[in-house]
Amino acid sequence: MPWSSRAALLRDLVLCVLGTAAFLLDLGADLWAAVQYALDGCYLWAALVLALLGLASVALQLFSWLWLRADPAGLHGSQPPRRCLALLHLLQLGYLYRCMQELRQGLLVWQQEEPSEFDLAYADFLSLDISMLRLFETFLETAPQLTLVLAIMLQSGRAEYYQWFGICTSFLGISWALLDYHRALRTCLPSKPLLGLGSSVIYFLWNLLLLWPRVLAVALFSALFPSYVALHFLGLWLVLLLWVWLQGTDFMPDPSSEWLYRVTVATILYFSWFNVAEGHTLGRATIHFAFLLTDSILLVVTWMTHSSWLPSGIPLQLWLPVGCGCFFLGLALRLVYYRWLHPSCCWKPDPDQVDGARSLLSPEGYQLPQNRRMTRLAQNFFPKAKDEAASPVKGE
Repeated sequence: MPWSSRAALLRDLVLCVLGTAAFLLDLGADLWAAVQYALDGCYLWAALVLALLGLASVALQLFSWLWLRADPAGLHGSQPPRRCLALLHLLQLGYLYRCMQELRQGLLVWQQEEPSEFDLAYADFLSLDISMLRLFETFLETAPQLTLVLAIMLQSGRAEYYQWFGICTSFLGISWALLDYHRALRTCLPSKPLLGLGSSVIYFLWNLLLLWPRVLAVALFSALFPSYVALHFLGLWLVLLLWVWLQGTDFMPDPSSEWLYRVTVATILYFSWFNVAEGHTLGRATIHFAFLLTDSILLVVTWMTHSSWLPSGIPLQLWLPVGCGCFFLGLALRLVYYRWLHPSCCWKPDPDQVDGARSLLSPEGYQLPQNRRMTRLAQNFFPKAKDEAASPVKGE
């Protein structure tokens, strides 16, 4: 195998280890914060941290289990019996099992002089699922936890060392999930263009810079009106859930489990843009952006008119300019990305024949693993090229 391919495989292994470490670090930070809140007598804050952690973990295990059940028989080879897998997911260890499975497959491929097409495709299959699960965990647990920590700091007027640690690990987890998800989508493209450093940095930055003002706006409102933030979230979430349903998503293996996906996507849309339907997305993205921007402005205006209610221990007058600066810089980078760096692909007319990271047949005649879930999202995220001879990547 060429050295460039071995280097790419080694890089994937390192990224797998770092991603798992980031997940465990963020989990440890949340548990540490919950223990500290309980020791300080703030039982409500501790309960909220644990509740967010528990709900996100349950959703993550459900996704993982449903996908495993829907995968073709014999795909995963010598995995534990189904009862053992069910027990692992019941014990909230299903995601970590998948991470270990991906690491083992990556090591197997890297050690081979000439990896088979099946082993390469199976490694892609596993990494695609883990990238999607990591993104779900980010917006179901990490982003809400970050919002909660910021609201607690604003409300108490002080910042403890474990809170700063939680903020750092949250930003690390969010950053990693967004970049890893974009990288995973690129592997689903028919031409498989390499993910360049420039597009990686810009995509990562515009997502993070636009997410931060949204989290800050919700945190400011939560610090002022902790009793009403749940109503605010529920109201917007129901509207977003209706919008997702009207777009007719088809991601999960059956209609009943599709609602789990729609509920999760509605939560993601509360914080950031996420495309769920094929076709021209500019109109939908603009509507969502205007909707979220209007809501964030209303939350900030509410904070400005009632900011005297909060303690003065934290320099609140700096938070708004920083948030505005992040927003405009993130918006500019988003326009740059979609204008010059976003790929346009020549998807084949029959999606059922191309919904895997690799769609060739193995020499033995068996169909290679096809991750239909992620390729459907890639078909939504990357537009179809108007000219079949068009270059698959702009500015890359």
